[in-house]
Amino acid sequence: MAGKVDLARELWAFMRERKKWWLGPIFVTLFLLGSLIVMTQGSAVAPFIYALF
Repeated sequence: MAGKVDLARELWAFMRERKKWWLGPIFVTLFLLGSLIVMTQGSAVAPFIYALF
């Protein structure tokens, strides 16, 4: 878990230092899509979620 927190902290520092604010929404969207796929894996809702993509 500490590795994930360090990665998030390092990404935030990179975006802040280099003024790459446009990367923030991309990372958030990727995280949300990934967590949606992981959460619905093996559930009855999964076929409906995969139909959206």
